Amino acid sequence: MTAQPRRADALRNRQAILAAARELVSERGPDIGMDEIAAAAGVAVGTLYRHFPAKKDLIEAIVADLTAAIGESLDSALTRVEDGTSSAVDEIAALLRSVVIDMRQERLFRFAVTGLAGDSLRELQQRGRVAVERLVVMAHRAGSLYPDITADDVILLLATAPADAAAEAEQLRWMTLARRALTPNPVPNSQR
Repeated sequence: MTAQPRRADALRNRQAILAAARELVSERGPDIGMDEIAAAAGVAVGTLYRHFPAKKDLIEAIVADLTAAIGESLDSALTRVEDGTSSAVDEIAALLRSVVIDMRQERLFRFAVTGLAGDSLRELQQRGRVAVERLVVMAHRAGSLYPDITADDVILLLATAPADAAAEAEQLRWMTLARRALTPNPVPNSQR
């Protein structure tokens, strides 16, 4: 009977380690010490090393979790378009908002670990590209994007989004302008 609580404790410890590492690496870079990560997670260094024998293992686990979460979000967006509860252009706009405003820590983390988790980050980028390509095709079918807009154009917009230091009002204005650049349809008032 004591095996269950240990498993629950081990899972909580793992999640705490991942959360602490993600935050610290985002803020201070990948050279942060494993002892500092353990302290921030509220676990002993030995516990951290039992879960992640090397920092690369820890970084790869964070990127894998990030890939899964972003993948689920993209899959949900595609499902909403396919079942008619959303439009492809609205999902593209939601993706822009998510990347520009909601995912600051994820962006900082990806930039911090580019040299440590290159393969996993490429997988994340490829998965995102496939979803954007599908959304663009669906939006073209619906006539809601300019005909010459490509997935590369949407990705270029994402890559050139305002810096994290920009005021939220500036980020929101960028999103309105980005949507206007993509679609001949007027931007709904709720997205201005």
